[in-house]
This record gives sequence, C-alpha cells and structure tokens, in this order.
Amino acid sequence: MHWFVAKVVYQIICGNGNHMPQFDEQLRLISAINKQEALRKAKEIGVQEQYAFRNQKQELVEWKFINVPEVYTLDQLTDGMELYSRIEEPNNASSYLAWLQMKSAELQEQKSVELSA
Repeated sequence: MHWFVAKVVYQIICGNGNHMPQFDEQLRLISAINKQEALRKAKEIGVQEQYAFRNQKQELVEWKFINVPEVYTLDQLTDGMELYSRIEEPNNASSYLAWLQMKSAELQEQKSVELSA
C-alpha cells in the first residue's frame, strides 16, 4: 500500500445559486495500491460526503461534489514534509497578508486557551 494526497472539490450552492461562486478544495490522505485506486477512492469519498442542509433563512445549502483534479503520490511520510503547494495571486496583497496574520493569531490564541484548560 502507498499513501496519496487527493484534492476533492465541492461547489457550495446556497438557495438558487445567485451568489458569488464558492468551491471547497479539500486535501484528503488516501491509502491505496496505486494512483488509479487512490483516484477511485477519492471520488467515492467525494460522492459519499456530499450533503445539504437548511440555513437560518431556510435556504438549501449544498456541498455538491465536482471531481478530483489532482492526486499526488507520497513516497514516504516524514515530519514536516510538504503535502501540497499552491501559489496564491491575490488582487490585494495587503489584505491577503492581514488575513494570514489574523488566522495565525487565532491559532495562537486557541493554543493558549488549550494550554490553560
């Protein structure tokens, strides 16, 4: 058996879909004999984990499975290894950097709360 990282993509549709398009890109760790089996398993996960619910406005919100566009082989699992890389090209670099700093600060705050509990 080998380890693979598969990107599973869902489209998030709220109500009649009259909103900015949203997609959820998930990286999934897959154990399989080969890349073809990893792709098959990732697609099965995508289909099985589609779901829908009603939001506070009673609009239907759906996570609709789109496909698996990428599967990468992991030759071995090692501490700190790169699993995935994507180059981001934001329209506003300052906003992007501020968002990253905010997310990092939230993570640090969670860690502090967990340590004090």
